Amino acid sequence: MNSNVKSFFFQILCIALVLSCQNKTEKKIDEIFAQWNSDQTPGAAVAVVKNEKIVFKKGYGMSNLEYGIPITPSSIFHIASVSKQFTVFSILLLENEGKLSLEDDVRKYIPEVPDFGKTITLRHLANHTSGMRDQWNLLALAGWRLDDVITKEHVLKLVSNQKELNFDPGEEFAYCNTGFTLLAEVVARVSGMSFTEFTDSEIFKPLGMGNTFFYDDHEKIVPNRAYSYSKIDSLSYKKSVLSYANVGATSLFTTVEDLGLWAMNFQNPKVGNKEIIEKMNLPTVLNNGETIDGALGQFVDNYKGVQEISHGGADAGYRSFFARYPEQDLAVIVFSNDGSFNSGGLARQVADVFLEGIVENEDLKTTDPENIEGEMDIDLNTLLNYVGDYELEPGFILSIRESDGILSVQPTGEPLFQLKAISEKEFKVGDLEFIIEFRTGQQGIAESLILHDGDDVREAKKSEPFDFSTVNLSDFEGNFYSEELSTRYTFIVEGDTLVAKHSRHPDIHFNPTKKDFFTGNSWFFGQAEFIRNDNGTVTGLKASSGRVRNVWFEKVE
Repeated sequence: MNSNVKSFFFQILCIALVLSCQNKTEKKIDEIFAQWNSDQTPGAAVAVVKNEKIVFKKGYGMSNLEYGIPITPSSIFHIASVSKQFTVFSILLLENEGKLSLEDDVRKYIPEVPDFGKTITLRHLANHTSGMRDQWNLLALAGWRLDDVITKEHVLKLVSNQKELNFDPGEEFAYCNTGFTLLAEVVARVSGMSFTEFTDSEIFKPLGMGNTFFYDDHEKIVPNRAYSYSKIDSLSYKKSVLSYANVGATSLFTTVEDLGLWAMNFQNPKVGNKEIIEKMNLPTVLNNGETIDGALGQFVDNYKGVQEISHGGADAGYRSFFARYPEQDLAVIVFSNDGSFNSGGLARQVADVFLEGIVENEDLKTTDPENIEGEMDIDLNTLLNYVGDYELEPGFILSIRESDGILSVQPTGEPLFQLKAISEKEFKVGDLEFIIEFRTGQQGIAESLILHDGDDVREAKKSEPFDFSTVNLSDFEGNFYSEELSTRYTFIVEGDTLVAKHSRHPDIHFNPTKKDFFTGNSWFFGQAEFIRNDNGTVTGLKASSGRVRNVWFEKVE
Protein backbone atom coordinates (compact mmCIF):
# COMPACT_ATOMS: atom_id res chain seq x y z
CA MET A 1 0.00 0.00 0.00
CA ASN A 2 1.59 3.29 -1.09
CA SER A 3 1.94 6.32 1.19
CA ASN A 4 -0.93 8.24 -0.45
CA VAL A 5 -3.36 5.39 0.17
CA LYS A 6 -2.16 5.02 3.77
CA SER A 7 -2.63 8.75 4.33
CA PHE A 8 -6.13 8.60 2.89
CA PHE A 9 -7.18 5.72 5.14
CA PHE A 10 -5.64 7.44 8.17
CA GLN A 11 -7.67 10.58 7.44
CA ILE A 12 -10.83 8.51 7.08
CA LEU A 13 -10.10 6.80 10.41
CA CYS A 14 -9.54 10.14 12.17
CA ILE A 15 -12.79 11.53 10.78
CA ALA A 16 -14.64 8.41 11.90
CA LEU A 17 -13.24 8.72 15.44
CA VAL A 18 -14.17 12.41 15.65
CA LEU A 19 -17.69 11.70 14.42
CA SER A 20 -18.03 8.85 16.91
CA CYS A 21 -17.03 11.14 19.80
CA GLN A 22 -19.38 13.86 18.58
CA ASN A 23 -22.24 11.40 18.31
CA LYS A 24 -21.61 10.13 21.85
CA THR A 25 -21.52 13.69 23.20
CA GLU A 26 -24.70 14.64 21.35
CA LYS A 27 -26.44 11.52 22.62
CA LYS A 28 -25.54 12.36 26.23
CA ILE A 29 -26.83 15.92 25.87
CA ASP A 30 -29.97 14.70 24.07
CA GLU A 31 -30.67 12.48 27.08
CA ILE A 32 -30.41 15.49 29.42
CA PHE A 33 -33.04 17.39 27.43
CA ALA A 34 -35.19 14.42 26.36
CA GLN A 35 -38.17 15.68 28.37
CA TRP A 36 -38.33 18.82 26.21
CA ASN A 37 -37.60 17.17 22.86
CA SER A 38 -41.26 17.37 21.87
CA ASP A 39 -43.59 19.31 19.60
CA GLN A 40 -46.05 19.66 22.51
CA THR A 41 -43.91 21.57 25.00
CA PRO A 42 -41.69 24.62 25.23
CA GLY A 43 -38.06 23.68 25.42
CA ALA A 44 -34.47 24.85 25.32
CA ALA A 45 -31.60 26.02 23.18
CA VAL A 46 -28.12 24.81 24.14
CA ALA A 47 -24.63 25.77 23.06
CA VAL A 48 -21.19 24.71 24.29
CA VAL A 49 -18.01 26.67 23.62
CA LYS A 50 -14.67 24.88 23.90
CA ASN A 51 -11.28 26.31 22.97
CA GLU A 52 -12.97 29.39 21.45
CA LYS A 53 -15.21 27.36 19.14
CA ILE A 54 -18.85 26.40 19.38
CA VAL A 55 -18.55 22.62 19.56
CA PHE A 56 -22.23 21.87 20.19
CA LYS A 57 -25.49 23.69 19.51
CA LYS A 58 -29.02 22.39 19.33
CA GLY A 59 -32.64 23.24 20.01
CA TYR A 60 -35.27 21.15 21.80
CA GLY A 61 -39.03 21.69 21.98
CA MET A 62 -41.09 24.55 20.64
CA SER A 63 -40.41 28.26 20.31
CA ASN A 64 -44.12 28.99 19.75
CA LEU A 65 -46.80 26.51 20.78
CA GLU A 66 -49.61 28.32 18.96
CA TYR A 67 -47.96 28.09 15.55
CA GLY A 68 -45.84 24.98 16.05
CA ILE A 69 -42.45 26.66 15.55
CA PRO A 70 -39.49 24.65 16.86
CA ILE A 71 -36.58 26.02 18.86
CA THR A 72 -33.25 26.18 17.03
CA PRO A 73 -29.84 27.55 18.08
CA SER A 74 -30.87 30.72 16.19
CA SER A 75 -34.05 31.26 18.22
CA ILE A 76 -34.01 34.59 20.06
CA PHE A 77 -34.65 34.47 23.82
CA HIS A 78 -35.10 37.07 26.53
CA ILE A 79 -32.30 36.04 28.93
CA ALA A 80 -33.32 38.10 32.00
CA SER A 81 -30.55 38.68 34.55
CA VAL A 82 -27.76 37.24 32.41
CA SER A 83 -28.09 40.72 30.88
CA LYS A 84 -26.34 42.25 33.90
CA GLN A 85 -22.81 41.35 32.82
CA PHE A 86 -23.24 43.41 29.64
CA THR A 87 -24.28 46.38 31.76
CA VAL A 88 -21.16 46.06 33.91
CA PHE A 89 -19.00 45.56 30.84
CA SER A 90 -20.38 48.80 29.37
CA ILE A 91 -19.48 50.70 32.55
CA LEU A 92 -15.97 49.24 32.46
CA LEU A 93 -15.53 50.21 28.80
CA LEU A 94 -16.31 53.81 29.76
CA GLU A 95 -13.99 53.60 32.77
CA ASN A 96 -11.25 52.32 30.47
CA GLU A 97 -11.74 55.46 28.36
CA GLY A 98 -11.40 57.65 31.46
CA LYS A 99 -15.02 58.84 31.32
CA LEU A 100 -16.03 57.55 34.75
CA SER A 101 -14.81 55.46 37.68
CA LEU A 102 -16.36 52.56 39.55
CA GLU A 103 -15.71 54.56 42.72
CA ASP A 104 -17.87 57.50 41.54
CA ASP A 105 -21.02 58.43 43.45
CA VAL A 106 -24.06 57.46 41.39
CA ARG A 107 -25.56 60.89 42.17
CA LYS A 108 -22.77 62.48 40.10
CA TYR A 109 -24.58 61.13 37.03
CA ILE A 110 -28.14 60.63 38.29
CA PRO A 111 -28.91 63.38 40.82
CA GLU A 112 -32.51 62.14 41.01
CA VAL A 113 -31.24 59.33 43.25
CA PRO A 114 -32.02 60.54 46.79
CA ASP A 115 -29.24 61.55 49.14
CA PHE A 116 -29.43 58.83 51.78
CA GLY A 117 -26.54 60.32 53.74
CA LYS A 118 -24.20 57.57 52.50
CA THR A 119 -22.23 57.47 49.24
CA ILE A 120 -23.45 54.80 46.83
CA THR A 121 -20.75 54.11 44.25
CA LEU A 122 -21.11 52.54 40.84
CA ARG A 123 -19.20 49.58 42.26
CA HIS A 124 -21.81 49.16 45.00
CA LEU A 125 -24.50 49.03 42.32
CA ALA A 126 -22.55 46.53 40.22
CA ASN A 127 -21.89 44.04 43.02
CA HIS A 128 -25.27 44.23 44.81
CA THR A 129 -23.94 45.92 47.95
CA SER A 130 -25.63 49.32 47.47
CA GLY A 131 -28.38 48.73 50.03
CA MET A 132 -30.96 50.06 47.57
CA ARG A 133 -34.38 48.45 47.52
CA ASP A 134 -35.17 46.18 44.58
CA GLN A 135 -37.27 47.67 41.81
CA TRP A 136 -39.47 44.62 41.18
CA ASN A 137 -40.43 44.21 44.83
CA LEU A 138 -41.13 47.93 45.12
CA LEU A 139 -43.25 48.02 41.96
CA ALA A 140 -45.27 45.01 43.08
CA LEU A 141 -45.74 46.46 46.56
CA ALA A 142 -46.92 49.66 44.87
CA GLY A 143 -49.65 47.74 43.05
CA TRP A 144 -47.97 46.91 39.75
CA ARG A 145 -48.19 43.51 38.09
CA LEU A 146 -44.94 42.26 36.58
CA ASP A 147 -46.69 41.72 33.24
CA ASP A 148 -47.52 45.44 33.11
CA VAL A 149 -45.55 47.64 30.72
CA ILE A 150 -42.69 48.82 32.95
CA THR A 151 -40.34 51.43 31.54
CA LYS A 152 -37.06 52.96 32.68
CA GLU A 153 -38.94 56.13 33.55
CA HIS A 154 -41.26 54.22 35.89
CA VAL A 155 -38.28 52.76 37.74
CA LEU A 156 -36.41 56.07 38.01
CA LYS A 157 -39.49 57.84 39.41
CA LEU A 158 -39.93 55.09 41.97
CA VAL A 159 -36.27 55.32 43.01
CA SER A 160 -36.47 59.11 43.37
CA ASN A 161 -39.25 58.72 45.98
CA GLN A 162 -37.38 56.35 48.30
CA LYS A 163 -36.59 57.53 51.84
CA GLU A 164 -34.36 54.73 53.15
CA LEU A 165 -31.88 52.04 52.17
CA ASN A 166 -32.05 48.41 53.23
CA PHE A 167 -28.58 48.79 54.78
CA ASP A 168 -25.50 51.02 54.53
CA PRO A 169 -23.57 50.62 51.24
CA GLY A 170 -20.91 47.92 51.36
CA GLU A 171 -22.18 46.37 54.59
CA GLU A 172 -24.11 43.46 53.07
CA PHE A 173 -24.83 41.65 49.83
CA ALA A 174 -28.47 41.76 48.72
CA TYR A 175 -29.37 41.07 45.10
CA CYS A 176 -30.75 44.30 43.64
CA ASN A 177 -32.04 44.87 40.11
CA THR A 178 -32.38 48.60 40.73
CA GLY A 179 -28.61 49.05 40.66
CA PHE A 180 -28.34 47.77 37.12
CA THR A 181 -31.16 49.94 35.80
CA LEU A 182 -29.21 52.88 37.25
CA LEU A 183 -25.93 51.66 35.72
CA ALA A 184 -27.55 51.47 32.28
CA GLU A 185 -28.77 55.03 32.72
CA VAL A 186 -25.26 56.13 33.70
CA VAL A 187 -23.95 54.59 30.46
CA ALA A 188 -26.58 56.48 28.48
CA ARG A 189 -25.89 59.85 30.14
CA VAL A 190 -22.11 59.56 29.93
CA SER A 191 -21.99 58.23 26.35
CA GLY A 192 -24.71 60.45 24.93
CA MET A 193 -26.40 57.39 23.40
CA SER A 194 -29.26 55.26 24.62
CA PHE A 195 -28.07 52.13 26.41
CA THR A 196 -29.44 50.04 23.54
CA GLU A 197 -27.47 52.09 21.01
CA PHE A 198 -24.27 52.01 23.07
CA THR A 199 -24.23 48.24 23.54
CA ASP A 200 -25.05 47.66 19.88
CA SER A 201 -22.27 49.98 18.71
CA GLU A 202 -19.59 49.10 21.24
CA ILE A 203 -20.20 45.39 21.96
CA PHE A 204 -22.61 43.51 19.72
CA LYS A 205 -21.55 44.72 16.27
CA PRO A 206 -17.79 44.42 16.95
CA LEU A 207 -18.30 40.83 18.15
CA GLY A 208 -20.60 39.91 15.25
CA MET A 209 -23.57 39.31 17.56
CA GLY A 210 -26.12 40.08 14.86
CA ASN A 211 -29.14 38.68 16.72
CA THR A 212 -28.48 40.44 20.03
CA PHE A 213 -29.95 43.68 21.37
CA PHE A 214 -31.41 45.27 24.48
CA TYR A 215 -35.19 45.37 24.21
CA ASP A 216 -36.36 48.81 25.33
CA ASP A 217 -39.59 48.93 23.28
CA HIS A 218 -42.27 46.45 24.32
CA GLU A 219 -44.05 46.87 20.96
CA LYS A 220 -41.02 46.01 18.84
CA ILE A 221 -41.44 43.08 16.45
CA VAL A 222 -38.71 40.44 16.89
CA PRO A 223 -38.53 37.81 14.13
CA ASN A 224 -37.65 34.33 15.36
CA ARG A 225 -38.48 35.18 18.99
CA ALA A 226 -39.14 32.32 21.42
CA TYR A 227 -42.29 33.01 23.42
CA SER A 228 -42.66 32.43 27.14
CA TYR A 229 -44.80 29.77 28.85
CA SER A 230 -45.63 28.47 32.32
CA LYS A 231 -46.82 24.99 33.17
CA ILE A 232 -50.44 24.41 34.23
CA ASP A 233 -50.03 20.69 34.80
CA SER A 234 -47.96 17.85 33.36
CA LEU A 235 -49.81 18.02 30.04
CA SER A 236 -50.56 21.69 29.43
CA TYR A 237 -49.08 25.19 29.39
CA LYS A 238 -50.26 28.78 29.30
CA LYS A 239 -48.65 31.98 28.01
CA SER A 240 -46.47 33.85 30.47
CA VAL A 241 -46.58 37.45 29.31
CA LEU A 242 -43.59 39.80 29.58
CA SER A 243 -43.91 43.47 28.61
CA TYR A 244 -40.76 45.01 30.05
CA ALA A 245 -39.48 48.16 28.37
CA ASN A 246 -36.52 48.75 30.69
CA VAL A 247 -32.92 47.68 30.30
CA GLY A 248 -29.77 47.09 32.33
CA ALA A 249 -31.03 44.66 34.92
CA THR A 250 -32.72 42.56 32.25
CA SER A 251 -34.17 42.62 28.70
CA LEU A 252 -31.25 41.37 26.62
CA PHE A 253 -32.52 39.43 23.59
CA THR A 254 -30.01 37.02 22.09
CA THR A 255 -29.33 33.50 20.80
CA VAL A 256 -27.11 30.77 22.20
CA GLU A 257 -24.96 31.17 19.07
CA ASP A 258 -24.41 34.87 19.73
CA LEU A 259 -23.74 34.32 23.42
CA GLY A 260 -21.11 31.82 22.35
CA LEU A 261 -19.25 34.73 20.71
CA TRP A 262 -19.55 36.64 23.98
CA ALA A 263 -18.08 33.65 25.86
CA MET A 264 -15.08 33.66 23.51
CA ASN A 265 -14.46 37.33 24.26
CA PHE A 266 -13.72 36.46 27.90
CA GLN A 267 -10.89 34.16 26.83
CA ASN A 268 -9.51 36.33 24.03
CA PRO A 269 -10.95 39.85 24.18
CA LYS A 270 -11.75 41.50 20.88
CA VAL A 271 -13.84 44.10 22.70
CA GLY A 272 -12.41 45.52 25.91
CA ASN A 273 -9.24 44.00 27.34
CA LYS A 274 -7.99 41.48 29.89
CA GLU A 275 -7.93 44.14 32.62
CA ILE A 276 -11.68 44.63 32.19
CA ILE A 277 -12.26 40.86 32.27
CA GLU A 278 -10.17 40.52 35.44
CA LYS A 279 -12.15 43.30 37.13
CA MET A 280 -15.42 41.57 36.28
CA ASN A 281 -14.20 38.26 37.66
CA LEU A 282 -12.94 39.66 40.99
CA PRO A 283 -15.07 38.60 44.01
CA THR A 284 -16.51 41.37 46.19
CA VAL A 285 -15.07 42.37 49.56
CA LEU A 286 -17.53 43.82 52.10
CA ASN A 287 -16.71 46.66 54.47
CA ASN A 288 -15.83 44.14 57.20
CA GLY A 289 -13.26 42.43 54.96
CA GLU A 290 -15.42 39.39 54.19
CA THR A 291 -15.08 38.11 50.61
CA ILE A 292 -18.28 36.91 48.93
CA ASP A 293 -18.83 35.07 45.66
CA GLY A 294 -20.66 37.96 44.02
CA ALA A 295 -18.42 39.65 41.46
CA LEU A 296 -19.38 42.41 38.97
CA GLY A 297 -22.52 41.17 37.23
CA GLN A 298 -21.47 37.55 37.79
CA PHE A 299 -20.90 34.97 40.52
CA VAL A 300 -17.55 33.26 41.07
CA ASP A 301 -17.78 29.83 42.65
CA ASN A 302 -16.24 26.38 42.79
CA TYR A 303 -17.99 23.58 40.94
CA LYS A 304 -16.71 20.09 41.75
CA GLY A 305 -13.18 21.39 42.13
CA VAL A 306 -13.07 23.73 39.12
CA GLN A 307 -13.70 27.47 38.99
CA GLU A 308 -17.13 28.40 37.66
CA ILE A 309 -18.13 31.97 36.75
CA SER A 310 -21.84 32.15 36.05
CA HIS A 311 -25.16 33.93 36.18
CA GLY A 312 -28.74 32.76 35.73
CA GLY A 313 -31.87 34.58 34.70
CA ALA A 314 -35.62 34.24 35.26
CA ASP A 315 -38.38 36.52 33.98
CA ALA A 316 -41.91 35.34 33.19
CA GLY A 317 -41.41 31.87 31.65
CA TYR A 318 -37.85 32.52 30.47
CA ARG A 319 -35.02 30.68 32.19
CA SER A 320 -31.37 31.15 31.25
CA PHE A 321 -27.94 30.14 32.52
CA PHE A 322 -24.48 31.03 31.29
CA ALA A 323 -21.50 29.34 32.95
CA ARG A 324 -17.81 29.70 32.16
CA TYR A 325 -15.02 27.40 33.29
CA PRO A 326 -11.99 29.57 32.40
CA GLU A 327 -9.25 27.08 33.26
CA GLN A 328 -10.83 24.54 30.89
CA ASP A 329 -11.65 27.18 28.21
CA LEU A 330 -15.23 25.93 28.41
CA ALA A 331 -18.58 27.70 28.46
CA VAL A 332 -22.12 26.29 28.62
CA ILE A 333 -25.20 28.26 27.55
CA VAL A 334 -28.76 27.10 28.18
CA PHE A 335 -31.91 29.12 27.41
CA SER A 336 -35.49 27.97 27.97
CA ASN A 337 -39.02 29.33 27.53
CA ASP A 338 -40.52 26.97 30.15
CA GLY A 339 -41.05 28.60 33.55
CA SER A 340 -40.57 25.26 35.35
CA PHE A 341 -37.16 24.71 33.74
CA ASN A 342 -34.04 24.40 35.94
CA SER A 343 -31.56 26.10 33.62
CA GLY A 344 -28.67 26.06 36.10
CA GLY A 345 -29.01 22.41 37.05
CA LEU A 346 -29.30 21.25 33.44
CA ALA A 347 -26.45 23.49 32.27
CA ARG A 348 -24.21 21.89 34.87
CA GLN A 349 -25.22 18.44 33.64
CA VAL A 350 -24.03 19.53 30.19
CA ALA A 351 -20.82 20.84 31.76
CA ASP A 352 -20.29 17.43 33.40
CA VAL A 353 -20.19 15.83 29.94
CA PHE A 354 -17.26 18.05 28.96
CA LEU A 355 -15.58 18.04 32.38
CA GLU A 356 -15.55 14.26 32.66
CA GLY A 357 -12.22 13.15 34.07
CA ILE A 358 -11.49 16.68 35.34
CA VAL A 359 -14.02 17.30 38.10
CA GLU A 360 -13.68 15.79 41.54
CA ASN A 361 -15.12 12.30 41.96
CA GLU A 362 -14.57 12.04 45.70
CA ASP A 363 -17.52 11.59 48.03
CA LEU A 364 -19.05 14.96 48.79
CA LYS A 365 -20.69 16.15 51.98
CA THR A 366 -24.37 15.58 52.53
CA THR A 367 -24.77 19.35 52.20
CA ASP A 368 -24.27 18.95 48.45
CA PRO A 369 -27.84 18.29 47.22
CA GLU A 370 -26.61 16.64 44.04
CA ASN A 371 -25.15 13.77 46.07
CA ILE A 372 -28.18 12.86 48.15
CA GLU A 373 -29.19 9.26 47.53
CA GLY A 374 -32.36 8.86 49.52
CA GLU A 375 -34.71 10.16 52.18
CA MET A 376 -34.62 9.04 55.82
CA ASP A 377 -37.52 8.45 58.19
CA ILE A 378 -37.26 10.67 61.27
CA ASP A 379 -39.14 10.19 64.54
CA LEU A 380 -42.13 12.54 64.89
CA ASN A 381 -40.96 13.90 68.26
CA THR A 382 -37.65 14.86 66.70
CA LEU A 383 -39.42 16.66 63.87
CA LEU A 384 -41.58 18.59 66.33
CA ASN A 385 -38.41 19.86 68.02
CA TYR A 386 -37.56 21.70 64.79
CA VAL A 387 -40.93 23.45 64.31
CA GLY A 388 -40.84 27.23 64.63
CA ASP A 389 -39.91 30.50 62.95
CA TYR A 390 -36.29 31.30 62.13
CA GLU A 391 -35.20 34.81 61.16
CA LEU A 392 -32.62 34.58 58.36
CA GLU A 393 -32.36 38.34 57.98
CA PRO A 394 -34.52 41.30 59.06
CA GLY A 395 -37.93 40.84 57.51
CA PHE A 396 -37.19 37.36 56.13
CA ILE A 397 -38.50 34.40 58.13
CA LEU A 398 -38.16 30.67 57.47
CA SER A 399 -41.26 29.08 59.00
CA ILE A 400 -40.82 25.37 59.73
CA ARG A 401 -44.08 23.44 60.01
CA GLU A 402 -45.05 19.79 60.54
CA SER A 403 -48.01 17.95 59.04
CA ASP A 404 -48.61 14.18 58.94
CA GLY A 405 -45.03 13.47 59.96
CA ILE A 406 -43.55 15.67 57.24
CA LEU A 407 -41.64 18.92 57.73
CA SER A 408 -42.00 21.86 55.36
CA VAL A 409 -40.54 25.34 55.15
CA GLN A 410 -42.22 28.53 54.02
CA PRO A 411 -39.86 31.47 53.43
CA THR A 412 -41.40 34.92 53.79
CA GLY A 413 -43.63 35.59 50.80
CA GLU A 414 -42.77 32.28 49.13
CA PRO A 415 -44.60 28.97 48.58
CA LEU A 416 -44.38 26.02 50.95
CA PHE A 417 -41.51 23.57 50.25
CA GLN A 418 -41.41 20.03 51.60
CA LEU A 419 -38.27 19.08 53.52
CA LYS A 420 -36.67 15.72 52.77
CA ALA A 421 -34.55 14.26 55.57
CA ILE A 422 -31.03 13.22 54.56
CA SER A 423 -29.81 12.83 58.13
CA GLU A 424 -31.39 13.33 61.53
CA LYS A 425 -30.68 17.07 61.42
CA GLU A 426 -30.24 17.81 57.71
CA PHE A 427 -33.03 18.31 55.17
CA LYS A 428 -33.11 19.02 51.46
CA VAL A 429 -35.50 21.83 50.47
CA GLY A 430 -37.87 20.37 47.87
CA ASP A 431 -36.12 20.10 44.51
CA LEU A 432 -34.02 23.19 45.19
CA GLU A 433 -30.27 23.25 45.72
CA PHE A 434 -30.57 24.14 49.41
CA ILE A 435 -29.94 22.18 52.58
CA ILE A 436 -31.33 23.11 56.02
CA GLU A 437 -29.35 21.89 59.01
CA PHE A 438 -30.86 22.26 62.50
CA ARG A 439 -28.70 23.17 65.51
CA THR A 440 -30.18 21.89 68.78
CA GLY A 441 -29.75 22.60 72.47
CA GLN A 442 -31.10 20.88 75.54
CA GLN A 443 -33.64 18.10 75.03
CA GLY A 444 -32.87 18.23 71.30
CA ILE A 445 -34.95 21.36 70.69
CA ALA A 446 -33.68 23.45 67.78
CA GLU A 447 -32.20 26.86 68.63
CA SER A 448 -31.17 27.84 65.11
CA LEU A 449 -30.84 26.49 61.60
CA ILE A 450 -28.08 26.70 59.02
CA LEU A 451 -29.04 27.28 55.38
CA HIS A 452 -26.51 25.74 53.00
CA ASP A 453 -26.44 27.08 49.44
CA GLY A 454 -23.34 25.44 47.99
CA ASP A 455 -20.43 27.07 49.80
CA ASP A 456 -22.66 29.87 51.10
CA VAL A 457 -23.70 29.19 54.69
CA ARG A 458 -26.10 31.40 56.68
CA GLU A 459 -27.54 31.00 60.17
CA ALA A 460 -31.09 31.83 61.24
CA LYS A 461 -31.94 32.09 64.95
CA LYS A 462 -35.18 30.59 66.19
CA SER A 463 -37.73 33.13 67.35
CA GLU A 464 -39.20 32.91 70.83
CA PRO A 465 -42.55 31.07 71.01
CA PHE A 466 -45.45 33.48 70.74
CA ASP A 467 -48.91 33.19 72.28
CA PHE A 468 -51.21 34.01 69.35
CA SER A 469 -54.23 34.23 71.69
CA THR A 470 -52.89 37.55 73.00
CA VAL A 471 -53.27 39.21 69.58
CA ASN A 472 -56.29 41.46 69.04
CA LEU A 473 -56.53 41.54 65.25
CA SER A 474 -58.90 44.51 65.27
CA ASP A 475 -55.99 46.69 66.49
CA PHE A 476 -54.49 46.44 63.02
CA GLU A 477 -57.52 47.24 60.90
CA GLY A 478 -57.53 50.41 58.82
CA ASN A 479 -56.13 52.14 55.75
CA PHE A 480 -52.38 52.43 55.35
CA TYR A 481 -50.78 54.74 52.77
CA SER A 482 -47.18 54.90 51.52
CA GLU A 483 -45.91 58.22 50.19
CA GLU A 484 -42.85 56.44 48.76
CA LEU A 485 -45.03 54.15 46.64
CA SER A 486 -48.15 56.32 46.21
CA THR A 487 -50.35 53.40 47.15
CA ARG A 488 -52.77 52.23 49.85
CA TYR A 489 -53.64 48.93 51.53
CA THR A 490 -56.76 48.33 53.62
CA PHE A 491 -56.37 45.81 56.46
CA ILE A 492 -59.49 44.07 57.73
CA VAL A 493 -60.23 41.02 59.86
CA GLU A 494 -61.87 38.10 58.09
CA GLY A 495 -62.63 35.22 60.43
CA ASP A 496 -59.44 34.71 62.45
CA THR A 497 -57.11 36.19 59.83
CA LEU A 498 -55.80 39.68 59.11
CA VAL A 499 -56.24 40.42 55.40
CA ALA A 500 -54.68 43.22 53.32
CA LYS A 501 -56.65 44.41 50.32
CA HIS A 502 -55.33 46.37 47.32
CA SER A 503 -57.17 47.48 44.20
CA ARG A 504 -54.76 45.64 41.87
CA HIS A 505 -53.70 42.56 43.84
CA PRO A 506 -55.35 39.45 45.23
CA ASP A 507 -55.98 39.61 48.99
CA ILE A 508 -52.89 39.01 51.14
CA HIS A 509 -53.37 36.98 54.31
CA PHE A 510 -51.24 37.78 57.36
CA ASN A 511 -50.51 35.63 60.39
CA PRO A 512 -48.87 36.87 63.62
CA THR A 513 -45.31 35.69 64.35
CA LYS A 514 -44.49 37.86 67.37
CA LYS A 515 -45.82 41.01 69.03
CA ASP A 516 -46.98 43.42 66.27
CA PHE A 517 -45.23 41.37 63.56
CA PHE A 518 -47.16 39.48 60.87
CA THR A 519 -46.05 37.27 57.98
CA GLY A 520 -47.88 37.64 54.66
CA ASN A 521 -48.42 35.05 51.95
CA SER A 522 -47.14 37.26 49.13
CA TRP A 523 -43.61 37.35 47.66
CA PHE A 524 -43.58 41.16 47.64
CA PHE A 525 -45.29 41.76 51.01
CA GLY A 526 -43.87 39.10 53.25
CA GLN A 527 -43.84 40.93 56.56
CA ALA A 528 -45.72 43.75 58.25
CA GLU A 529 -44.34 45.32 61.42
CA PHE A 530 -47.02 47.51 62.99
CA ILE A 531 -45.91 50.63 64.88
CA ARG A 532 -47.77 52.01 67.91
CA ASN A 533 -47.65 55.41 69.59
CA ASP A 534 -47.17 55.99 73.31
CA ASN A 535 -50.86 55.26 73.89
CA GLY A 536 -50.55 51.84 72.25
CA THR A 537 -52.53 52.85 69.16
CA VAL A 538 -51.29 51.57 65.77
CA THR A 539 -50.11 54.54 63.68
CA GLY A 540 -48.49 52.78 60.76
CA LEU A 541 -46.58 49.80 59.53
CA LYS A 542 -43.25 48.89 57.94
CA ALA A 543 -43.55 46.55 54.95
CA SER A 544 -40.71 44.17 54.11
CA SER A 545 -39.93 41.30 51.77
CA GLY A 546 -36.77 39.50 50.73
CA ARG A 547 -35.24 42.44 48.81
CA VAL A 548 -37.09 45.36 50.40
CA ARG A 549 -37.01 46.41 54.04
CA ASN A 550 -39.13 48.77 56.11
CA VAL A 551 -41.19 50.72 53.57
CA TRP A 552 -43.27 53.08 55.68
CA PHE A 553 -47.09 53.07 55.45
CA GLU A 554 -48.91 55.63 57.57
CA LYS A 555 -52.31 54.80 58.98
CA VAL A 556 -54.87 57.19 57.47
CA GLU A 557 -58.62 57.66 57.79
